[in-house]
Amino acid sequence: RPSPEEAQLWSEAFDELLANKYGLAAFRAFLKSEFCEENIEFWLACEDFKKTKSPHKLTSKAKKIYNDFIEKEAPKEINIDFQTKNMIAQNIQEATHTCFSAAQKRVYSLMENNSYPRFLESEFYQELCK
Repeated sequence: RPSPEEAQLWSEAFDELLANKYGLAAFRAFLKSEFCEENIEFWLACEDFKKTKSPHKLTSKAKKIYNDFIEKEAPKEINIDFQTKNMIAQNIQEATHTCFSAAQKRVYSLMENNSYPRFLESEFYQELCK
């Protein structure tokens, strides 16, 4: 369990929250309670994807991310526009470390501007700061 001081640091910047294992776990639990944990799962999958060294693994991870989060009726489909989805569908044929960048930025921004402020207002977070 994080100290109240540690928890309070998360309110200073969204990146502080994501960089802290407790912060990330708390935020993920919050998103789950709001039925939108696919956003953080997608973001984390993209972070892992960008660290992939092997070209073969890059392609298989790209397809998995696409199948899990992007394609229509995907089990954890994220809310992104049609153009971005199409661009990704084309890009994963020749997967590079940047093929999910636009979607990841959009999801990050959605979390930072919508979910993060609600998280900071939540009783759950307020309790951690006490």
